Amino acid sequence: MGFQSGLSGLNVAAKNLDVIGNNVANAGTVGFKGSRAIFADVFASSLNGSGGGQVGIGAKVSKVQQQFTQGNVSVTNNPLDVAINGGGFFRLSNNGTISYSRNGQFNLDSSGYIVNSDGLQVTGYPVDSAGNVVPSSPQPLQLSTADVSPNATTEFDASINLDSRAASITLPFSATDPATYTNSTSGTVYDSLGNPHVMTLYFSKTATAGQWSLHATLNGGPVTDVNLGAGAGTPVNLNFDNLGRMSTAMPLNTSITLANGAVTPLAFELDFGRTSQFGTDFTVSSLAQNGYAAGRMSGFSISAEGVIVGRYSNGQALQLGQIVLANFANPGGLRALGNNQWEETADSGLALVGEPLTGSLGSLQSAAVEDSNVDLTQELVNMITAQRAYQANAQTIKTIDQVLQTLVNLR
Repeated sequence: MGFQSGLSGLNVAAKNLDVIGNNVANAGTVGFKGSRAIFADVFASSLNGSGGGQVGIGAKVSKVQQQFTQGNVSVTNNPLDVAINGGGFFRLSNNGTISYSRNGQFNLDSSGYIVNSDGLQVTGYPVDSAGNVVPSSPQPLQLSTADVSPNATTEFDASINLDSRAASITLPFSATDPATYTNSTSGTVYDSLGNPHVMTLYFSKTATAGQWSLHATLNGGPVTDVNLGAGAGTPVNLNFDNLGRMSTAMPLNTSITLANGAVTPLAFELDFGRTSQFGTDFTVSSLAQNGYAAGRMSGFSISAEGVIVGRYSNGQALQLGQIVLANFANPGGLRALGNNQWEETADSGLALVGEPLTGSLGSLQSAAVEDSNVDLTQELVNMITAQRAYQANAQTIKTIDQVLQTLVNLR
């Protein structure tokens, strides 16, 4: 009986050293989760049902349990490196076979799919033609690197303060003579080909209280190229009430004649609804329009919610997809597959898939990875303890052998 107990002790101590050695070996593996050996004692069955005098016959390894605790997060220079802060796993597809991982070291393959080092595709939600994320059945994420087509201006908003203290102008307007207008400002509009055009707005205080005359030119051309809604080259009056607020109906339906092959006229809504007339200096608070030129992708980023946003050379930012996470009622029930992957089992329960920062799912951090959660100091202490246990069990076998040898030598 003593030999059996000692032998089982050697086996479990050796198994414990195997677990510790595996933890130490993977101390630098991104997303690795350390394990621990769980032991149980062993008793022989009693024939008479009485166990009061039973002596155990050793120990066994009941389970090797992985510890799904959070690892430290380290910053990298790759925007496709993604760390999970909190619960959840990346959902990976291998031709439809799903596995799960905490290792977020990703890159793009030749087809634009986000993949890990083994070529498994990261799954998530796609976007529609307007760039809106479409929550549906998760699918492999493929990022489009195509150029962004130009967009013609359809809205132009101006927030300006016109100085109510300014003197009125009675001279006929001329864009080349500053004496014929009070103030001016310029903004860029885009045609259907993505060509930029500079539209200059001229404001002239009239003799009528609270009224300003508005003219506009394009690229320094004649005022007849621009129709502010009252006819080509015809000015529009901007009226303000006695509180300095705009009273003219907005927006102005503006159209500009083009001769460069783009769609003509270039039509858009010019809105001065936030423009005021107060007794302070002329100020341009903002000029905003929704057109842009064609653009090439210059980079992308991933938000805490997993939304992948592409940045383009024309200043636009478009959503390209959203990474999803999966969690389990019992992550400890997952089956380890190696290569930083696990698969779902009956013990783990079904995968609960959703957007990051919802339910029990954590957040994502781009340009970062989650380090192994192995504590090397603790593992080295555990190794010493396991070594002592192995030596003690070996000593047990040696002692039993000496006792039996003494018994054999009796005469």
